[in-house]
Amino acid sequence: MRPANRLSTRRDFLQASAVATISAAVPASSAIAQLALPQSAEDTFLAQQNERRKQLWGLLGDLPWEHKPGPVKLVNREEHEQYVLERLVLDLNGVEPVPALLLIPRKRQARAPGLLYIHWHGGMYDLGKEMLLKGVEVAPAYADVCARKGLVVLAIDSWCFGERKHEKNGHQGEENAFKLMLWKGQVLYGMMMFDEFRAMDYLASRPEVDEERLGALGMSMGSTKAWWLAALDPRVKLCMDVCCLTDYEELIKAHGLQGHGIYYYVPSLLKHFQTSEINELIVPRAHLSVNGKRDELTPPAGVEKLRDYLLPLYRKYGKEVDLRVELFDCAHAELPEMRKLILEWMDRYLVATQFQKNPQPATQTHAATPAMRRRASLGFRGTIKGGGL
Repeated sequence: MRPANRLSTRRDFLQASAVATISAAVPASSAIAQLALPQSAEDTFLAQQNERRKQLWGLLGDLPWEHKPGPVKLVNREEHEQYVLERLVLDLNGVEPVPALLLIPRKRQARAPGLLYIHWHGGMYDLGKEMLLKGVEVAPAYADVCARKGLVVLAIDSWCFGERKHEKNGHQGEENAFKLMLWKGQVLYGMMMFDEFRAMDYLASRPEVDEERLGALGMSMGSTKAWWLAALDPRVKLCMDVCCLTDYEELIKAHGLQGHGIYYYVPSLLKHFQTSEINELIVPRAHLSVNGKRDELTPPAGVEKLRDYLLPLYRKYGKEVDLRVELFDCAHAELPEMRKLILEWMDRYLVATQFQKNPQPATQTHAATPAMRRRASLGFRGTIKGGGL
């Protein structure tokens, strides 16, 4: 592992263009690189998004862009009725290993859609990525339903959670990580988002996955990270966030800052971005946001404010149907009505209609794809079998 003090500096990052920087981690043929060369009036908007995306990345502290991910370690392979579950250890950041779950449906398309599932906070520091399999009281598990839809799903432990919880008191561990990173010129949330970005790299590189159909889904902390990731990474074709599309100014007015963990706070963010401006970087890609009217973490006035800001932009690009921001009569919970919408959007934007009628066996062999050929350039050079961490 490279030492933390060899991370690229913020000054270096800001001096480079966003496209050039991100392209170091993502193949040149990716959506990000394609957006780098505007060809029309519409692409002017995309070019402006790239500039703002560069600014947003620049607020996230010193990030290890120079680190090239090493081989993936296969810890265990579990056989389930509807899917195979691989327990992996990923080398995403060069600082600490990242335990992950990869769910591979037994029945899926030849090139299956990929979904990055991002776990919540909830003060449940031991849970982490296992939320995909176990769910929580206010949000049922997604593993089985994603398998039935033929989605290849990746979930990682975030910094300070799951197998990356390094102190007995998880809350204290999160605060200590936040403080230590500040001393080093890093931002905890920035390192979290970097890991999710690199996790998307790995998901897109898998031979089972169609890199043109990638989505992100999360609740609470996972919700915030989902819409941030969609803003930072144009490869995300569908963003689905549950119970945390929080307008920062409305949160301040509601005296709600204490409701969010310390990870949530990015230095100087409000000098450059409001929530609406981050979410504007997702336009015109598909975005579903479901929230609770009685959720103190997400003041409803802010949800309505964001919807009213974003909808005209989607309408301008003829994509009004690709944005849906809803409020439900609940607190911080995923209602069945919310789940119904999420599954509908998975079908519409990730799952091909013909697959629902005629699924293909997962054992079918296929020709190499661009994603497969790029695995070496990404640094994910297959798997190494071994024991635990």
